[in-house]
Amino acid sequence: MSIVTRFPPSPTGFMHIGTARTALYNWLYARRHGGKMLFRIEDTDRARHSEEAVQAIINGLKWLELDYDGEVVSQFSRTARHAEVANELLKKGEAYYCYCSPQELEEMREKAKKEGRAVFYDRRWRDKAPSAAPKDVKPVIRIKAPLNGAATVKDHVQGEVTVAAEQLDDFIILRSDSTPTYMLAVVVDDHDMGVNYVIRGDDHLNNTFRQNIIYQAMGWKIPEYAHLPLILGPDGAKMSKRHGAASVEEYRELGYLPEAMRNYLLRLGWSHGDDEFISDKQAREWFDLEHIGKSAARFDFAKLENVNAHYMKEIEPGRLLGIAKPFYKSRHNIELDDLAVKRITTGINELKSRAKTVVQFVDESVFYAKNIPFEFDDKAKQTLQGDAKKVLETLTARLNDLKSFTSSEIENVSKAISQELTGGKLGAVAMPLRAALTGTTVSPSIFHAAEILGKDETLARLKAALN
Repeated sequence: MSIVTRFPPSPTGFMHIGTARTALYNWLYARRHGGKMLFRIEDTDRARHSEEAVQAIINGLKWLELDYDGEVVSQFSRTARHAEVANELLKKGEAYYCYCSPQELEEMREKAKKEGRAVFYDRRWRDKAPSAAPKDVKPVIRIKAPLNGAATVKDHVQGEVTVAAEQLDDFIILRSDSTPTYMLAVVVDDHDMGVNYVIRGDDHLNNTFRQNIIYQAMGWKIPEYAHLPLILGPDGAKMSKRHGAASVEEYRELGYLPEAMRNYLLRLGWSHGDDEFISDKQAREWFDLEHIGKSAARFDFAKLENVNAHYMKEIEPGRLLGIAKPFYKSRHNIELDDLAVKRITTGINELKSRAKTVVQFVDESVFYAKNIPFEFDDKAKQTLQGDAKKVLETLTARLNDLKSFTSSEIENVSKAISQELTGGKLGAVAMPLRAALTGTTVSPSIFHAAEILGKDETLARLKAALN
């Protein structure tokens, strides 16, 4: 049997981190077994539908580098098919017309609450003759849920879960305007698309029992299920905007790499021994449903940052620069020219080893792209006060005399000046040098950076700082 999974987000907002993990797990399971992952937009709720949200979800998948098979399917475009199945269930005697008014339904709810019962429709139209139907009332269609016994779902994550029949209601499958409910549309689409593995959040577990009623009524094969636990914030509450970045696009803007995000999301609820860093190849070979934990996972921003730092060290320099270029523009309003690219590329190994994110990489390397005069941040201005002037004047004179402008020679000159002027405190020389060359107090090795900038540019920046 060929494995077919699906990724079916609702286009009502950004691509949440939990949605991204669901996409990843569906993708990995399909790819491991040589199957397919289909992509369906569940857009039947037109009041909340947003084309911007659709594009955000597509962009999120692209950034995560998760491909899918076939075209994107719009659930809304299949409403005629959904209605066809609802009417077929009517003919089979597995569904019925319900003519209850909103007022009647509200009275049922209030009565159930007073009596301490589940707030369910009381099935008053289930066995009534069609002749009893009121005129000029457009009915809904309700499924006939079982009245006795129990239903069991064998879930790959949650195990066997059983629900008594009295907990299942005769829910609506087709509204009075002939539009389908979520319950019906999902089942029809999954069946028609050949989906045989449904991997989704455990907030859908209750829906599963209801959807299985439709599968059984139509005589269709029920898919395999795997319901994933929630992702919680660091404080144990449901993951939300208040915990920090909540959408996939925000993580991209914060400078995280897609491969790091995939690795982190993979481990957020699934494990392979003590392995922390898992390549895409390993993930496709190892991923299974049996090692998904039942308990909710807590999002740990520090751990994500550590995973990202690992991939920052591994990333190919050319690709990193390609990812980083838009950040130089958005954060510093600088377009990289050939000279800046050459300088950054020369120092990229040290920059990569220091940076936990692309944003940090950009902020610590942007000085290579600056042109005199450039701004100094507050800490750099403070560093350049007082005795720093004498240090910079001496550095300028000594560095100008250097025949070999290498990091080791620049460091030797700085050490000699520290003995003469600062009582041997190398930092008292290196910090003003860093502030003068970078405009900040944070950078890679300033002696190596000076060598990369070259003698002429280093002297020019020192003189500009003195002025």
